[in-house]
Amino acid sequence: MANISKFAAMNGEIIPFEQATVSVASSAVLYGLSVYSVFFAKHTPEGMLAFRIPEHLERLRLSAKMIGLDDVSDLIDQQKFLQTLKKLVEANNPTSDQFFRITIHASELVPGVRTRNLKLTLSIFLYDATNILPQDKAKIKTSLWRRTADNAIPARAKVNGAYVNSALAKQDALDSGCDDCLFLNQHGHVSELSAANIFLIKRNELITPDPSSDILEGITRRSIMNIAEQQGLKVTERKVALTELYTADEVFACGTSAFISPITELDSRVIGDGTPGPLTTSLRKLLKEAQSETGNWTTLL
Repeated sequence: MANISKFAAMNGEIIPFEQATVSVASSAVLYGLSVYSVFFAKHTPEGMLAFRIPEHLERLRLSAKMIGLDDVSDLIDQQKFLQTLKKLVEANNPTSDQFFRITIHASELVPGVRTRNLKLTLSIFLYDATNILPQDKAKIKTSLWRRTADNAIPARAKVNGAYVNSALAKQDALDSGCDDCLFLNQHGHVSELSAANIFLIKRNELITPDPSSDILEGITRRSIMNIAEQQGLKVTERKVALTELYTADEVFACGTSAFISPITELDSRVIGDGTPGPLTTSLRKLLKEAQSETGNWTTLL
């Protein structure tokens, strides 16, 4: 179980975590009508440094827009948001790296199945930044469950209710002795893992499913693509067949909570030589260096 902070924030107010709740009669609970994002913050002697907050707030705004929640711009105003984060860090005084989960809940009570003109609540809490995937050798399997389609529940929006899809597939993978699942979309193309994007490397080309493959357009994913291009590596977004992963030189997953996780086994097939590949290892090092650049961080305390 995650080590969760003692204090949380609800609409800017710092309160004990146990009091940070929404009603069982709310749209968030009844229909899963919430959107969220998670960002990473590292602990330093000078205080907590949060990674790419503007991008996370923008994704949160777009997720709300995609599912039809009313304008949330004031709720996630960057200046107000940063003030709340700083108060939250001061209250919790974390001593290790943290993940911050920010969620917009539709907290209207028993409104019926709709998304407009609902009361909205913003919650924030933090917890220890523990990797959700092995950082050396991850073993995954292709799921029998398919990724929800863009015309059903768009995967590019981080909608809480949609994670039933991920939970079904991830639990099946865990029950099978694997670390995670690989989703295919409704057309049989590679999509992503339960909560991470995927890349393959073939003949020094970095390949990843395109946005029309029902993926979340991850912030870490984009960071890796930018880094690879700066290094002169060819980067391609396109439809990917499952068997391409079987014969890839290297495969890895990435995300805020997954960082870069080398995938060395898929569907009982060894990827490459069964060890983290040289380009995966290099991109991990370069990502860590990029995350050290001051322009990507916001000081919270």
